[in-house]
Amino acid sequence: MQKRNFLSTLIGIAAALLISATPAYAQLAVGRDYVPINPPQPTENAAKIEIIEFFSYGCPHCSDFHPLISKWAAKLPADVTFKRVPVSFGRSQWANIGKLYYAAEAIGELGRLDSAAFHAIHQKNIKLYDDATIIEWVGQQGVDSKKFSEAYNSFGVQSKMKRAEQLAQGYKVQGVPAIAVDGRYMVVGKEVKGYEELLTIADQVIGKVRSEKKK
Repeated sequence: MQKRNFLSTLIGIAAALLISATPAYAQLAVGRDYVPINPPQPTENAAKIEIIEFFSYGCPHCSDFHPLISKWAAKLPADVTFKRVPVSFGRSQWANIGKLYYAAEAIGELGRLDSAAFHAIHQKNIKLYDDATIIEWVGQQGVDSKKFSEAYNSFGVQSKMKRAEQLAQGYKVQGVPAIAVDGRYMVVGKEVKGYEELLTIADQVIGKVRSEKKK
């Protein structure tokens, strides 16, 4: 009897070791954890694994997600790049706050305005949806409103916002926040219970792409 229990224990340990040795991405399921992007989209650097977060300052879920994905992105491995793409889904108000993002980035003030924009809209109920309100609010944050206004209305920012809309269409983004991995997969996480679990799935999809790139 003791011998049988001992053998059962050994078998259990061996099974546990086998599971732990299996790459996490091997446990991913299409439709549950991720969906393929069809057709795959080109990335800026084929030598890197490109992560895109599609978002909008007007989205309350993006506001909740922002501090978590910011910490996650800061710890990504050297072979992974991360960028954010604001989307509007055809809404002029969301297009304006998308321009806010690109204008802040252009003048080097994203660090000051990024989290503040989420806070203003979702905690302070400030409607940052028209040009005048956005520019006035930016000035209240201690940013040169003239410099910001020039960037906000520039051809470069307008072009970036147009490109952002094209990317959202190419990736078939249906809602935000959304995470795309290397132009190949969109993270779904249908069974996750929180954003932390969604980022764990994203890590696993990154592992899957890394393995595919080596083949």
